[in-house]
Amino acid sequence: MEHKPVYYGEYLQLDKIINAQFPESEKEGNAPAHDEMLFIIIHQAYELWFKQILFEVNSVISIMSKPTLNDNSAELQTVVHRLQRTVTILKVLVQQIDILETMTPMDFLDFRDMLRPASGFQSWQFKIIEAKLGLKFEKRHGQEYYISQLQQKEIDIIKAAEDGSSVIELINSWLERMPFAEDAKYWKTAEGENFWTEYESVYSNSLSDAEKNNLAFYRKIFFESEENTERTLGPKACRSALFIMLYRGYPMLELPFQLLDTLLEIDNQLGNWRYRHINMVRRMIGTRIGTGGSTGAGYLQGAMDKHYIFKEISQLNSFLIDRRKLPELPNVLTEKLGYGF
Repeated sequence: MEHKPVYYGEYLQLDKIINAQFPESEKEGNAPAHDEMLFIIIHQAYELWFKQILFEVNSVISIMSKPTLNDNSAELQTVVHRLQRTVTILKVLVQQIDILETMTPMDFLDFRDMLRPASGFQSWQFKIIEAKLGLKFEKRHGQEYYISQLQQKEIDIIKAAEDGSSVIELINSWLERMPFAEDAKYWKTAEGENFWTEYESVYSNSLSDAEKNNLAFYRKIFFESEENTERTLGPKACRSALFIMLYRGYPMLELPFQLLDTLLEIDNQLGNWRYRHINMVRRMIGTRIGTGGSTGAGYLQGAMDKHYIFKEISQLNSFLIDRRKLPELPNVLTEKLGYGF
C-alpha cells in the first residue's frame, strides 16, 4: 500500500487538545482569572500521564496473567522496563507541582469558588491506577468519599478494575512458584536442614536484646498462613522475595530484584506526589475544606499514611542480615543461578 503522508498536527489531534481549555472565569458574568489557564493545563497533563501509566500497568498485568511467565526470556525484562517507565512518569508528576506552585494563594482564589464541586478527588483514572496496582477498597482512607462524587459509568470502571487481577496479586503468584530456597534437591544435609532453618538461626543471632521480639514477627511473616488475613503476599512469596533480596548478585536473580525494587520505587514516588500535594494544598487554602467537600489537606495526609501498596515488600528489609553471614548456597544451586554454558 502507498503510504499516506502524516501531518504533525493531525497525528497529535492538536486541534482538540489545544482548544480543550474553557476557563470558568472567562464565562459571561465572571471576572477573568489569569492563572486558571495554568490550572487547567496542569491537570489535563496529569490526566494524560495517568492514561499512559494505565497503558503500561495494563500491559504488565497482561504479561503476568499468562499461565507461566518465563523468567529467562524477554517477558520479565519487558515487565521491569514498563514499570520503570511508570516510575519516571511519576517523577514528572511530582515535578509538575513546581509549575503549579508559581500560582499564589490569591491567584487561586480568583477562580477557586467557581470550580465547586469539581475536585481532583473525582479523578477516576488515578483511582483505577491504585486499584490495578493493588490498593483494595477496604484499605482505602476516607471510604465514605471514595466514589460519592463520581458518575455511575466511572464507578463501574473502577469496580471492574478492583475485581480484576492486580499487580501485587500477580507478583504474589509469581513469587510463590520460585523453587530455589524450597526445593529439597538443593538442600540435602546430614541434619535434614533446609535454607530457612539455617537462615533463621543466623538471623536470630544477629538480633540485639531489644530486637528479640522480631523473631516472632519473622516466623509470622514467613511461615504462618492465617485465615481471613489482610496480607497480600503469602508466606512462601515473602520467603522468595527475601531470597531474591539476599542473593540478588546472582545473574538469575538480577531482574527479579529489579522488579521488586521498582515496585518499591512506585510506592515511593506515589508517596512523594502525595506529600508535595499536601504541602501545596496547605500553602494554597490552609485548613479549608476542598472544593469537592473533603477535609482538604487532612484527607490527603490520611491517604498518604495509609495508601502504601507494596509495603509488605518493603518490610522484608527488616529481616536482612550482614552479607558476610549469608548461608553459603550449594554448588548445584549456584550453577542454576549463574551463567550456564
